[in-house]
Amino acid sequence: MVRFTTAGESHGEGIFAILEGIPAGLTVNSEDIDLELARRQKGCGRGQRMNIETDCVKIFSGVRYAKTIGSPITMYISNRDFKNWLHIMSTGSVDLDGTTLLKPRPGHADLAGLMKYGVGDFRDILERASARETAARVAAGAVCKLLLKAFGISILSYTIQIGNVLANISSIKESDVRHRTEASYVRCPDVSASRRMVKLIKKAGRKGDTLGGKITIVVSNIPVGLGSHTQWDLKLDGRLAQSLISIQAIKAVEFGEGTKLASLFGSFSHDEIFYNKVKGFYRNTNMAGGIEGGMSNGEPLVITCTMKAIPSLSKSLHSVNLATKQSAKAEAIRSDVCAVPAAGIVAEAAVAIELAKALKEKFGGDSLEDMKNNVNIYKERLKTL
Repeated sequence: MVRFTTAGESHGEGIFAILEGIPAGLTVNSEDIDLELARRQKGCGRGQRMNIETDCVKIFSGVRYAKTIGSPITMYISNRDFKNWLHIMSTGSVDLDGTTLLKPRPGHADLAGLMKYGVGDFRDILERASARETAARVAAGAVCKLLLKAFGISILSYTIQIGNVLANISSIKESDVRHRTEASYVRCPDVSASRRMVKLIKKAGRKGDTLGGKITIVVSNIPVGLGSHTQWDLKLDGRLAQSLISIQAIKAVEFGEGTKLASLFGSFSHDEIFYNKVKGFYRNTNMAGGIEGGMSNGEPLVITCTMKAIPSLSKSLHSVNLATKQSAKAEAIRSDVCAVPAAGIVAEAAVAIELAKALKEKFGGDSLEDMKNNVNIYKERLKTL
């Protein structure tokens, strides 16, 4: 089975990702992973940290001569900023010397984590709760994207909203969406909305505020039958939702038309089924977003994620000093003004990992060749229906 784990703190020496279950024989170059890491760091609204870090991966295991060998893949991304945090992030015994953080940020893990783990200050919590951890997820997702690509599966994400600025995607040709998205500072294919989003982000930055928004992820050419209806924890939409909601600041996940379905009659809510000899079974709509009964149905997978505004504000919100219990302003900690564009890249990685897992579960195979043979047999069977 495909699974991964990450380790490392935001200002520690580096971030690790260990990815298991990738079949032998998949071509993996560090440059492919670095490209995804670079995409994560771009976008209007990113903070000063992105001017310090230039994320590059070092592969320690699981790859030989640019081919996976079936064993766990270990990847490491160093934190260049660590040199400025040697004392604060020391793994040895040191005097804290006034570095404690005791005014928790509303909306962050600070207070809940401090209370849960019984630590002296919430530095211990924020270092791991930080979105810096997503660099490791993107690295793992980059490898999973390569596996999906070997089966013709492609993943695209784009920004559809930042603050109160909404994009109009319906008028854009499907063939133009990817290019326009990657050319935009906010990863929005609507050129007019993109300009307004940039202006709004700059305005929020001047005010010491932050912004959230929405992103859409589209996955094309998924085979029918990934996931299962047989158990609650095997449903593909449930697994994807859990993975996506675990991304820092993501507060809602929708499939297809999502919450819009609440206002529609059933006669307008479902994707009617058609058939011809060329296409086989198909649908003219995609209200379900490519998943029915917890399984992929052959239509494109369409997911929308809502991201809240980042809780680290230079214009601090009301909090309490944990030492004195007196009213105080929350700690002002360096962060992005808007991380919605970057969240799209992390969401792509999260989706890629879950789909790679589902693909491996469905088709098995210790080598890429075995997996491909199994997929071909399955597709030939579907043609006989």
